[in-house]
Amino acid sequence: MVNAAIELRARAELLPGGDRYVLQSHEMGETLDVADLRTLESNGKLGLLTAALRLSGLGPCALRTRSDAPPGSGLGSSGALDVALVAVIDASRGITRSPVELAEEAFRLESVEAALPGGRQDQFAAALGGFNKLGFTRNAVTAEPLVLDPAFLAELAGRIVVCYTGTSRVSSRTISRVMSAYSAGTPHIVAALRAMVDTAEAMAHALTAGDLARVGDLLSENWLHQRRLDPEMTTDAMARLEHGMRQAGALGGKAAGAGAGGSMFFLVSGHRSEAVAAARAAGARVLDFAWAMDGVRSGADA
Repeated sequence: MVNAAIELRARAELLPGGDRYVLQSHEMGETLDVADLRTLESNGKLGLLTAALRLSGLGPCALRTRSDAPPGSGLGSSGALDVALVAVIDASRGITRSPVELAEEAFRLESVEAALPGGRQDQFAAALGGFNKLGFTRNAVTAEPLVLDPAFLAELAGRIVVCYTGTSRVSSRTISRVMSAYSAGTPHIVAALRAMVDTAEAMAHALTAGDLARVGDLLSENWLHQRRLDPEMTTDAMARLEHGMRQAGALGGKAAGAGAGGSMFFLVSGHRSEAVAAARAAGARVLDFAWAMDGVRSGADA
């Protein structure tokens, strides 16, 4: 799998002390204030924050989070939030981890402690930053940084349009269905996932070679395989957006994350202005875009 991190950050702040636990998610508009953390369920309201505090063993404190990405955008915001939570709790406990160790602990927070189905990609993207080719086995992840020519990197950034469809989706539901079908050996699911692995390998070569047209083709190829994984992978709003962007000269595009709503991104052939207008005409919100070449940050730089 090939992943590129973008500058839509998740932030976490922890203030120890007091006699109560205050959990606040600015992005969700939710707050919990309790005297005993045991009264909360890790899979309930603000389950990820609850799971993080339970895992930490910390006493009463205030834990607050904020995300630049819209909730349910498919842009890896939950994975980035996992990383931010682990990083801020590690800082409060004087624990130091490598970015890879941080990503693994962030994955454990979401998948085990909070019991939310999902993969490891988003946690590694947030922890590492930049462009990476990720390989996954049952028990390990390999991350190979991709080095792109600076001029190509800048051109690529100038031609990417990230579009939020305005429809939040629960990616864990889509992921659960796909994982169940894969475990059952459903032929078309297995074939699609294997094809996506081949596409990712080709994408790594296209990026390092600076082949813009090939990158566009591979984005669309990946989206074709992705849609075969689940009948709810695309929505009417996504189909309208995709049609409008093709009419505006997009070289290729796909859903971000698990699909089924959220965001799509497109590589356009010319100036972004026409594509941005087409996206807005299709009812999408165009998000600010820049590469994030560094990963997790702490302190004033976070």
